Amino acid sequence: MRKVTVALLAGAYVCVALTAALLLWRDGGGWGAAVAGGFGALGFTLGLHGLFQRAGGEAALRGELAPLREANLILTDQIEALHEQVERLAAAVEQEAAQRSEELSGEVRMLEDLIQRMGEDLQARLAAARPASAAAAGGLHRQQAALLETVREALADNRVDLYLQPVVSLPQRRTLYYEGFSRLRDEGGRVIMPAEYLAVAEPGGLISAIDNLLLFRCVQIVRRLAKNSRKVGIFCNIALGSLADEAFFPQFLDFMSQNRDLAGSLIFELGQAAFEARGAVEARNMAKLADLGFRFSLDKIADLDLDFQDLARADVKFLKVGAELLLNELARGEGPPAVQALRDLDVSDFADLARRFGVEIVAEKIEAERQVVDILELNVGFGQGNLFGEPRAIREAVLAESDPPAEFIQTLRARVTR
Repeated sequence: MRKVTVALLAGAYVCVALTAALLLWRDGGGWGAAVAGGFGALGFTLGLHGLFQRAGGEAALRGELAPLREANLILTDQIEALHEQVERLAAAVEQEAAQRSEELSGEVRMLEDLIQRMGEDLQARLAAARPASAAAAGGLHRQQAALLETVREALADNRVDLYLQPVVSLPQRRTLYYEGFSRLRDEGGRVIMPAEYLAVAEPGGLISAIDNLLLFRCVQIVRRLAKNSRKVGIFCNIALGSLADEAFFPQFLDFMSQNRDLAGSLIFELGQAAFEARGAVEARNMAKLADLGFRFSLDKIADLDLDFQDLARADVKFLKVGAELLLNELARGEGPPAVQALRDLDVSDFADLARRFGVEIVAEKIEAERQVVDILELNVGFGQGNLFGEPRAIREAVLAESDPPAEFIQTLRARVTR
């Protein structure tokens, strides 16, 4: 269409030039005047065409620039709005960070209070243990007295390590839980096994102090695993004395209430004898932890004649039974029933009975594959033992994060060594 228009305009301009030349020739101007006049008319028309074309181009350009200018204004408004949103978001992030920092500070203060309370309890027990060991030195073997002093120094210097052993599902053997164990180290770094120190620590009244330090570290490790989205739980011993301590337990309960998210990952464990010896105070405090969602486990099972209704009322969800005990009951055949209240119950139905009350059996101390085959016949859901993994020490870098503050350790060491 544009080519046709140009052609028509060119024809019109030529016609104008020819007309001007013809008029000059008729007026007697001659051929020279006619040609000059024709070219002059052609130049004049071309000049007018250029002026009109330029004016039209400027108008078109203005027409094209107007939308661009409007779009630029809109873009500027959007950039300003986005800048305001970024400022509001930055302010919200800063406010949330300040709030989280304040919450973390409060949590740290709570932990420090708990540590201080544990330290005071530990100091009292260590102070009581020292004169007792001195008074009984004449009746004890010199090596036992030296071992008691080593235990006391290990506690004072915070040489209590955390070991974890896997608890696996059967028959898949997938690690779902860990059990926490405490190990002491002497001044030279030698690991003191429970079989060594329990014989002197129990008479010296130091077991509760060891359990409390282990409990504190288990809580810290569970928190670390939760940060890393590790869906595993930890069985952690809790001393019966800790449940009855009217000064320590309220602070511990307050701390656990602020960390209910740990309820699915932390299982408090007591021995069967301790559970059966619990009084009203201990039972009430266990119920308070259960109200927060925390569960309990019993280990050191020596007798399968258990009151499952009592276990259910106390929110006991796991029973750690030695593999040998289970297999001995299975092999016994004739003889007294495993559960006196249910004389017709066969030991092969023991795990199913417990499960009806919401209790899972963990066969512990499994050392050989042949035991696994027999345990599976009992429909036991979990297994623990060196066959699935020995207790392993938590790395020092991780363990350092769960240590009490250095100021607490220094104060404790100063008071104990006086």
